[in-house]
Amino acid sequence: MTSLRKLGSSDLEVFPLALGGNVFGWTADQDTSFAVLDAYTAAGGNFVDTADSYSAWVDGNSGGESETLIGKWLAARGNRGDVVLATKVSQHPEYPGLTAANIKAAADASLRRLGTDHIDLYYTHFDKPEVPVEEIIGALDELVKAGKVRHIAASNISAERLAASLAFSDREGLARYVALQPHYNLVSRDTYEGEPRDLAERAGLAAVPYYSLASGFLTGKYRPGAAVDSPRAGGAAKHLETERGRRVLAALDEIAQAHDAPVATVALAWLAAQPTVAAPIASARTVEQLPALLGVAELSLTEDEVGRLTQASA
Repeated sequence: MTSLRKLGSSDLEVFPLALGGNVFGWTADQDTSFAVLDAYTAAGGNFVDTADSYSAWVDGNSGGESETLIGKWLAARGNRGDVVLATKVSQHPEYPGLTAANIKAAADASLRRLGTDHIDLYYTHFDKPEVPVEEIIGALDELVKAGKVRHIAASNISAERLAASLAFSDREGLARYVALQPHYNLVSRDTYEGEPRDLAERAGLAAVPYYSLASGFLTGKYRPGAAVDSPRAGGAAKHLETERGRRVLAALDEIAQAHDAPVATVALAWLAAQPTVAAPIASARTVEQLPALLGVAELSLTEDEVGRLTQASA
């Protein structure tokens, strides 16, 4: 049985891989989304990550499609109590921004779509520096006091704004961020390492990185001359053009071969071994893509292997 990881200072215990819900209602239809969620939970997974804006960028969608599908799945399976549910606010076309009124209205809309009375982990999706941290934290605290949200977290926020938010929470005795969702992976380390990570460590925050597999590049399926059918192929393939990308791929290949494990599993295992990281996020648009992601729960890299990947990605 895979041991769960404590999420920062919260009372939440999560599987070491968060299942990304960005594909639900986009590249995965309802039947496929249900199948992926079923397979993930059957393997012991309990941490599902979505956002109110997923997937407003798709023609014909208006945002909230992912939450709606997850809500239907929770209702069909009757397993709400077994799932740590994370969603986000600030990017939905009808609920943009982080004013107090918008945060509260967006949370109610998310709760309706998810078919639940509470959100376990509620993120500010993209910080809005024009809104004072006092207003944001005040609104989030109201949601916690009302029982609509259990814990709060932040994504895409500067170290300065994060520090100010934590200081205000501590000073006023209000709800305090317990987690941070940074852009972080083997080919994007400066997006988290340094001051953001140092602050997370000092403040006892858990990191739940997104783009853990660099839009698919770190699965190893992107190779010179190989064509990949994916909406994200362009973004992923650009890493092949860099010396670092090629170095990382070579090191991943070597270590994956030694463990007889998929390249994606090794890339996620490196991330899971980093300070503050509780659970990388990765999404699967088919059930067949899941085993390589779930493997992170069982694969422990040696100190030498972690070091080799860290050096290759420098």
